[in-house]
Amino acid sequence: MPNTGPDTGPGTGPRAEPDTGPDTGPGTGPRARPGTGPDGGAPAGLADFNALGAAEAEAGLLACCASPVFARAVAAGRPYRDLAGLTAAAGAAVRGLDWPQVLRALAAHPRIGERAAGTGRGSAWSRREQSGTAGAGREVLDALAEGNRRYEERFGHVYLVCATGLSAAELLERLRGRLARDEETERRTVRAELEKITLLRLAGLLGEEP
Repeated sequence: MPNTGPDTGPGTGPRAEPDTGPDTGPGTGPRARPGTGPDGGAPAGLADFNALGAAEAEAGLLACCASPVFARAVAAGRPYRDLAGLTAAAGAAVRGLDWPQVLRALAAHPRIGERAAGTGRGSAWSRREQSGTAGAGREVLDALAEGNRRYEERFGHVYLVCATGLSAAELLERLRGRLARDEETERRTVRAELEKITLLRLAGLLGEEP
């Protein structure tokens, strides 16, 4: 009987393993780094944002922070190379607002404990941000309403806090603590909270996970 070598099946030589290169998963090229597009460049959301007309870009930015000065400044800075650059520009724009523009932004935010009306993007974000108050008891909600009233009497504007991830009780505790502050200290806190909210919403605008 002839020596045929290893049994490789009829009409075949030894099977060779296909050279697939790095493991990239079925039907894909090399995986992009997190926060980048498929070619390692700008994420799709950022690329789309960079390509918008000025009016469209500013409209989206106004939902993040309702200051026209903020929206114009950030839109004018396009194109952004990466998310870090856009985030840095947005943060600097918020910090650079004069107080009347901060008040303009605050006017777009509902009181803590009150459900935002409307169907726009900003209203939807506000409802999501304040979701921690949804199951709160009447006693806590009444205390928030009273705290909001006292805060507005003292400082002349809505109590602003980055409510994402906070319960109604936590929001009430922070409100009570801030009522004891002087105006200058509270203005610094308001700017910091406005910046946090703006950057979270900016991530949402680009379709990124906040």
